[in-house]
Amino acid sequence: MMEGTMAEVRMFVGNFAPRNWALCDGQLLSIAQYQALFSLLGTTYGGDGRTSFALPDLRGRAAMHAGTGPGLSTRRIGQRFGQEYNILNLTQLPSHTHTAQSTLDANNLTVTIPASTTVGNKKKPTGNVLAVDANDPTYTDSTPDTTLGAPIPVSGAAGITTQVANAGASQPVNNIQPSEVVNYIICMQGVFPSRD
Repeated sequence: MMEGTMAEVRMFVGNFAPRNWALCDGQLLSIAQYQALFSLLGTTYGGDGRTSFALPDLRGRAAMHAGTGPGLSTRRIGQRFGQEYNILNLTQLPSHTHTAQSTLDANNLTVTIPASTTVGNKKKPTGNVLAVDANDPTYTDSTPDTTLGAPIPVSGAAGITTQVANAGASQPVNNIQPSEVVNYIICMQGVFPSRD
């Protein structure tokens, strides 16, 4: 027989709970049947407090000592918190910048102008295109069928628009520390603990 102090919790690598012990799996127990254990646990872990109370449920959970560690949040006995996965939002990301790099040679731009290879037949540029044949008139109402290109020296500042796109897929972040699973067991019948 494995002796223990009532309400004591231990790690146990067996796949069952020894006699007078139970798995810490949140099961509901009868107060009438386990009055001494109920006097120690109360409804800290669940139950209605009239006919039933619950054992701690450590399935898939890490155990933690109650209180406030230096620089840590206060934790009370029976409190459940944490989650396996978390989806980060904008306020949880560190402050950062994205650098966008664009290059523009403002000293030598090539401009392409729509033109036509037909002989010019218009004197005004409005609604017309340049004619390749530079006779007077120099514009034509023909459909453009070629382009003219020439390097043009430019001075001064040139403006460009750059867009930085969103990245990421909003997938949950795994919060689970490296672990190996064992069973936690609680002493159901044993030495009743003394406060002294």
